[in-house]
This record gives sequence, structure tokens and C-alpha cells, in this order.
Amino acid sequence: MRLMLILITTICLLNYSEANNLLVVFPIPGKSHSILGHAFVRHLLNAGHKVTYITPIPMKDVNPALRQINVESNKNCFAPEEVLDIQKLMRKEVDMKDMPTLFTMMFNIANATIQHENVQNLIQDPTEKFDAVIAEWMYSELYSGFSAVFNCPLMFFLSVSPHNMALSLIDGIPNPAYTADHIKSNTIPPFTLWSRVQELVTLLDWKIYTWWVNDRNVNSYDKAFKSAVVRRGRILPTLDEMKYNASLMFGNSHISTSDGIPLPRNFIEIGGYHIDGNIEPLSKDLKKILDEAKHGFIFFSMGSMLQSSKMPEAIKSGLAKIFGQLKQKVIWKFEGLLPDKPNNIFMLDWAPQQSILAHPNCVLFITHGGLLSTTEALHHRVPIIGIPMFADQFININRAAAKGIGKRVDLNYDTPKNLKLAIEEILGNSSYGDRINELNYIYHDRTTSPGAEITRWVQHVIKTKGAPHLRSPALLVPWYQKLYLDLIFLIIIIIVIFSIVIKRLIGYKKLNINVSKKRS
Repeated sequence: MRLMLILITTICLLNYSEANNLLVVFPIPGKSHSILGHAFVRHLLNAGHKVTYITPIPMKDVNPALRQINVESNKNCFAPEEVLDIQKLMRKEVDMKDMPTLFTMMFNIANATIQHENVQNLIQDPTEKFDAVIAEWMYSELYSGFSAVFNCPLMFFLSVSPHNMALSLIDGIPNPAYTADHIKSNTIPPFTLWSRVQELVTLLDWKIYTWWVNDRNVNSYDKAFKSAVVRRGRILPTLDEMKYNASLMFGNSHISTSDGIPLPRNFIEIGGYHIDGNIEPLSKDLKKILDEAKHGFIFFSMGSMLQSSKMPEAIKSGLAKIFGQLKQKVIWKFEGLLPDKPNNIFMLDWAPQQSILAHPNCVLFITHGGLLSTTEALHHRVPIIGIPMFADQFININRAAAKGIGKRVDLNYDTPKNLKLAIEEILGNSSYGDRINELNYIYHDRTTSPGAEITRWVQHVIKTKGAPHLRSPALLVPWYQKLYLDLIFLIIIIIVIFSIVIKRLIGYKKLNINVSKKRS
């Protein structure tokens, strides 16, 4: 019934939507980001739109309505297999929570993208025209320059749950008293007093560092886009103007996986849009293994950018020993061979994750905690154990644990022992399965599929010339007015003036009394 509803919705959209020429920018050279970008493009193509796609990992699909702008050299700015090496992350040689590290890495990718020869050829051609630009926001607003060049609406895409830095581009900054930072927070609301202080300090750190690197961003923006705009007979708006000019922001999130913080009207949640309703069939060998798992099986994957094979030897052997004691089979995404592995462990260089999670014998998913993985687990009703390593993985797992659908186990030399306890807890306690069934209902209970939401809102923005009616008035109010600092200043001035007047009056009264006494 649900598949029929999605099919009918898609047919309606195809019939009533107009074909538009769209520029889609997903420039991060990571597998998970390409999954999101490719899925976004497919929804637009299926709706009949023409798409120009800037990507470092081109799609293999052949579609006459798709033109790809290859920026594969972005991999020189960010090589996941080197930067996201598990042992380096464990030793803190790479700290993905460090602001200078994170901002510099994403600036380098953004700068390389907009300066790329293929991209410059596109924007310097005055015959190129687009109806809208959709760009992934990842700690850089430089891609807003595409909207300035083509003089069309801008839509941002956020790959993680909504947070202060992203939401400040389309609305006011969320209150840190109840909004967890997406990277540095180690807890979820409600916060203790100390946690609230930490959240406030983190928010101020983000804002100060953003201001500190602003000149670098402005120089890159001007260099990349100014000549292209001038060639079209216009003046390039400032980066500050353009970055706050987005019509809306798509978010790869859903209330079932995140906290229920207030969101602006032009933040559109589409979490799960990358999940294909038609699950790819498993290979014959893998299907046989999963079908014959009479006690069920556990799926263990550290995602598309982390490699289990690069864990310290002691941890790998410890995990193999623990897994070997289980009655369940274990499907482990592992890049290489593991000597002396128990018979119930099956290694896969690359795992068809959605197809495995969709199998009815899957009883547990051990994951790094990326939002794609946690969303897919919820979609297929599989409880999780999270071993977070970087970025938003920590808060994703903390939320899953708080919602009662998983446990968190940190990666260290005690991981095998702690993981065994977590496995026993989840498999031996029916509450995890019950709770994930409840959240699965919330996740699926939508009036429109997330893919249909994409095409609907893209069409809406274009039809309404940028959807100005959706934009928050908070963008028009200076920060000091939001905090009522002007009112506080006015009250202080009034109090000071009133105090001076009172003191003067008291002084005059005392003087008159003294004069009267002398005369008498």
C-alpha cells in the first residue's frame, strides 16, 4: 500500500511539474556524500528536470537530461583513506572536532571546486542559464556564488541534523540552552548547568572562528565569481548578501532521528530520501548465508570512509574472539583478510548495506553512527550499537541511545569486552526491538515521501521566484536587537540620567536648606 502511494505521488509530480534546468553542487569527495548527491539528482531527473551536476564522483547512470561536471581533483584536498584512518583518529593525530582543521579542510574543497577549470568554463559562459541552484552546505557558503552568477534562487542542502551554524543562514541561531552542538556536544538536552555553559561557549567559538576566516572566504568568492558576473553585465553581490539569500534549506534529517527543536518554515526535512524503495537483490552466495542464519545475523560496518582493517591488531583479534562466541552469524565489512577467523564470521570487502539491513534475519547493526547508517537502520527496524569516530557520529549515537534503540561503545582497547556486554544487552532485552518499531512508525508516518518533498519544494521555489514568503524575519534583525541590547542600553541610560537628576535635586534641596539656616 505504501509503495503504491509513493508511485501515485511520483506520477502526479511527473504530470504536474514543469521541467526546469537545475544546477546541483555536491563537491565533497566522500562516498557517503556522493550517495546523497546521486540520490538527490535521481529524484530531480525522475521528475523530468534537466540537471547539471558538479561532483567529484560522477554517476554511472546514462541520462540525456544529466550533464556532469567532474571535479575529481577535489580528492587531493580530502583523501578519506588517509585523513580518516582509524588509528590516527584514536591517537588524535587527526581531530575532526578541531575548528581550524575542519574549516580549513572544507574551505580547501570549496575553493578547489569553484576555481576548477571545468567549473570556471561553466560559469564564464554567458549562454549558460539555470532556474535554481542546489548546493551542499558543509562549513562553507562559497557555493552561494553560483546563484549570483546565474541570477536564480539558491537552495542549500544539509547532510546532518539541523544545527546552529546551518540554521543561522536561514533564521536566527537556535538557543544553546536546549540545542546540542552537532560535533562537540557529548550529551543531549535537557542539559545540566555545566552543559549549558559548554554549549554556549561552543556556539561563541563557532561564531568567532567564522568571523576570523571571513576574509579568506571573501577573497576566494570574489576571485571565482566576479568576472563571470561582470561578463553578464551585473555587479557581484557580496558574500554576506548571498550566503543569507537561500530560499530554503533541505535537511537530511527527520524528527525520529533528531531532537525536536523549533525549525524555520523554510527548513525542509527529507531524511531517508536516499533509500531506494526497490532493494537490490543480494548475491546468491550472500543470500544463502543470511537465509540460513537460524539464530539471525549481526551486521558490522564502519561505513564507506572508515576501514575496519585499519584497527589495531589487538582490537581486531579481540572482536573476532567475541564474535566467535556468538550463536549468530556476523557479516563484517572488512577490507582484506583476518587470520584464524571463526566460522560464523563472514568478511565482505564492500557490503550492500541496505540489502543486508532489509533481510528479515538481521537482528543487530554495529555501525560507526553516520546519519545515513542510523537512518537506514531505523528504516529497516534494526537496533544498533554505535562506535562513533568523528563529526556528528557521536551525537547520532547518543540520540539513538536516548531514544532506546541502541547503545554506544567507544573505540579503545576495551572495545571487545564492552561490545560483548552491549550485544548481550540488546539481544537479551526486547525493549530495543519494541522501541525501534515505534520509531519506525514515526519515521514512515509522512504525508509525502522524502523524495517527493524534494521535487515539490524545488518546483515551489522556482514558481514563487525564490519563495520570499518563507524567509524568516530574523534575518532582518541585527544580533544586538535580537538580544534586546539596544533596549537594555536605553534602560541603563534612563537610569543613569534619572540618578543624576535625583542627585542634583537632592543637592539643590540640601543647599537651599543650608542657605535658609544661615539666614535665620
